[in-house]
Amino acid sequence: MKRLELDAGNSFIKWRLLEQGRVRRRGSWLTAEFSAERLLECGERPDRIWFASVAGEVFDRALQAGVERYWQVPLQRACAQAEAAGVRNSYKDPARMGVDRWLALLAAWHQVKDACWVVDCGSAITVDLLDAAGCHQGGYILPGLRLMRQALLGNTAGVTVDRPVDSGVVMPGRDTSSGVEHGINLLLLSLARQLKNDIPGVADVPSRVLVTGGDGRQWLEVMPEAEWCPDLVMDGLRWALE
Repeated sequence: MKRLELDAGNSFIKWRLLEQGRVRRRGSWLTAEFSAERLLECGERPDRIWFASVAGEVFDRALQAGVERYWQVPLQRACAQAEAAGVRNSYKDPARMGVDRWLALLAAWHQVKDACWVVDCGSAITVDLLDAAGCHQGGYILPGLRLMRQALLGNTAGVTVDRPVDSGVVMPGRDTSSGVEHGINLLLLSLARQLKNDIPGVADVPSRVLVTGGDGRQWLEVMPEAEWCPDLVMDGLRWALE
């Protein structure tokens, strides 16, 4: 049994083809450049497709068109739920939680079976708290790293990044480029440190931090003890759809 899994985000679409639970192929596309024909790059016809999407209706229609044109196989979409696979959602209206956050929570719970932070560094940075019983205790949503840079460079006259800057450095910058990048790193470091300390309203702060998302490795540069889980969202598809 071959299964194609897709995690469609605002910027990138990640995919992997599994057979008998093992990854055969994997890749990614820019969301803005996706078309039905890109599915053929997966190389083989799957028996079914599982997907999660926050990419919008344009992607959803293109995916549906491609499946109907080339494969005619079952297409199953994951959605956030009130409860699934041992995890309880804290949202009064579960459908309003981004499905990528929900799937990451499901996968994280089945990976650690204990309290943990789940950090997704994508177009937005989401930080979610699971307790030791698998209950979502809430989370935080912040601008992603690219959005921070775009907001600063696009709305502040005279601020430009015109040269590469070493990653992970937080010392005060001595030019505008390093000032911008080191400032972003300092924000990440401050957030990472806060997750290890007392947070108002949180009784027991967990020590384990699972990180995913396209900019997740930048988080690891300021918090190397965090656990890198690049496929966390796709891993959650199993617990939502199987």
